[in-house]
Amino acid sequence: MKRKQLLGLLFMAATIFTACSNKTENKTENNNQLKKETNMGTIALTKTEFLEKVANFETSPKEWKYLGDKPAIVDFYASWCGPCKSIAPILEELAQEYEGQIYIYKVDTEKEPELSSAFGIMSIPTLLFIPMEGAPQMAKGAMPKSAFKEAIETILLKSLENKK
Repeated sequence: MKRKQLLGLLFMAATIFTACSNKTENKTENNNQLKKETNMGTIALTKTEFLEKVANFETSPKEWKYLGDKPAIVDFYASWCGPCKSIAPILEELAQEYEGQIYIYKVDTEKEPELSSAFGIMSIPTLLFIPMEGAPQMAKGAMPKSAFKEAIETILLKSLENKK
């Protein structure tokens, strides 16, 4: 009889811990959703989103026309790429630092091979710096945060200052 009571108590304890665990997961999911809404961070793009937010190279293959309302950086990366992983936290920090001034988009070359091909991406990471006016500029390879900041200030934000 004691054995049945012990098993029953263990079953109840397991049920309680599982329920608490699920509540914690739900809280974490809710917190992450709230965090996404309040802190923009980098923005993952599919080909369809790229065509809508960045440039529709299908309808205008010979002319670059940026569709965004703020300058942007597009990071072409892959999840298995070491240098891509090393710059990912830098890009997240920069997205927070320059929130409201620029967009930082990410394109997974493994999931979006057609998009990568359209831009001739042969090595990763490759970064596309897109000012509000003029042609975008590409940079290949990982860069330190200071180089990113310099590029943001001189290529992306300086074009806005000249406009004023």
